[in-house]
Amino acid sequence: MTTWGVPRARLVPPMQGSALAGWLGPLLVAVFGGVLRFVRLEVPHAVVFDETYYAKDAYSLLRFGVERAMQGDDKNPVADRNLIAGNLDIFRHCGEPGECAAFVAHPPLGKWMIAAGEWLFGMNPFGWRFAAALAGTLSILILARVARRMTRSTLLGCLGGLLLSLDGLHLVLSRTALLDVFLMFWVLTGFACLVVDRDRVRERLAAWRESASPGGPGPRLGARPWRLAAGACLGAACAVKWSGIFFLIAFAVLSLVWDAGARRAVGQREPYRATLSRDLPGGLAGLGLLPAAVFLASWTGWFATSLGWGRNWEQATSAGPFYFVFDSLRSWLGYQSQVLGYHSGLHEYHPHMSEPWSWPLLLRPVSFHYPAGLPPSACGASACSQAVLGVGTPALWYGAIAAVITMVGWYSATRDWRAGAVLLAVAAGWLPWFYYAVADDRTMYLFYMLPVVPFMVLALVLAAGLVLGRASAPPARRAAGAAVAGAFALIVLVNFWWLYPVLTAETITHAEWWARMLMRSWVTAAPR
Repeated sequence: MTTWGVPRARLVPPMQGSALAGWLGPLLVAVFGGVLRFVRLEVPHAVVFDETYYAKDAYSLLRFGVERAMQGDDKNPVADRNLIAGNLDIFRHCGEPGECAAFVAHPPLGKWMIAAGEWLFGMNPFGWRFAAALAGTLSILILARVARRMTRSTLLGCLGGLLLSLDGLHLVLSRTALLDVFLMFWVLTGFACLVVDRDRVRERLAAWRESASPGGPGPRLGARPWRLAAGACLGAACAVKWSGIFFLIAFAVLSLVWDAGARRAVGQREPYRATLSRDLPGGLAGLGLLPAAVFLASWTGWFATSLGWGRNWEQATSAGPFYFVFDSLRSWLGYQSQVLGYHSGLHEYHPHMSEPWSWPLLLRPVSFHYPAGLPPSACGASACSQAVLGVGTPALWYGAIAAVITMVGWYSATRDWRAGAVLLAVAAGWLPWFYYAVADDRTMYLFYMLPVVPFMVLALVLAAGLVLGRASAPPARRAAGAAVAGAFALIVLVNFWWLYPVLTAETITHAEWWARMLMRSWVTAAPR
């Protein structure tokens, strides 16, 4: 059956294969990725890189509802040594509670997620890394499912999940208690919800057009639970790191553009005016007010206790309930202003800092862990190494550069919505950092690129679909395309396998470690 605009099968293309296969394939790929992330998760038995902040802040949230100051400092990490020794006496002892309030630079949700693992499994490396490994594993499943929905191919969906599971940077951050894996998870989940919402909107418009008469502004599309879910997820992304707002803005605009495109595709008159009058109000609520509410709710611990930074509790409670609410919001907004100032003024040198233009090229990864003084008996050689190197799988990343360029050409030629969505997501996660590099000369790292990695993989999946050709293409063309895509996946697998020891802190000889340092810049400090 057709609508007035385009055939229904083009408006809402049917899924290929069975629904069962559409779940089993992605689940198997996610299990494979989960094994890589959970096996030896407690290794290294150390506080790795910025775990020194987030693992302890998460434990503080469990104990006090807010972040509290720790014993020692960066030069004398008393709290870290106590943790590894199993001693939970890590908090600074203060005469007054307000003296131990800790200023923190990121919202609390990611640390609450880390805290969940610590609550379940204890204050140990496995406990504080559990939530990151779970988020990383679930993101593989979500990526496989959203790739399947975008391509209508279970095979391509599973390819996407497999490639994400084989990315080195994704693996390292799924095995480390940092915030970026949670930011990536919520951004990807929000995008996946919007892709489902796009399908639901088109299904409803197609059904309406088949039974309606020409003319009119078109139907209102109702509550749209998938868009509300997307808003909640993108609000959660902002509640992990402020940089989630770039994705929130981009995806909110994308959702409205998709609405207008759907109304135009069914032949509706004045689709853009209808989108503004009928879809924009719900969009502002679902992708504006709801994310703001989620962000605010993530600070519940700060509002509910007197121990947080800048809380001003005693003065607020002594002046009555109305003033308490007003002053609490005023103090909270002042805190957010301080955080913004901190991020704008972050210029401290770090040997592994890098510029955004270099991130896709993997020129300067981050050494998360490289202990000195391993005994020769640890590896049976004169010198041993144990490393956690935060770097992507080069074959995948360089292939993704070509795939993103392909998406630019594809979108320019056909305006395909999938290429446009992937390009927008890559731009939202990468381009804003150029502003901070130029305007603020900000300290930045390669792992800031992690939220973009799933969309780099989606670009590869879409490029693989182009190589495979349509289902109606000649068998020889399909076989050749499958061979090319399969060969690429095999190259990524081999590249990942080669790097695996230096991604997961396996103890190897120094010569084996050096052989895996593919660029000199991987082992030299950034220029001052």
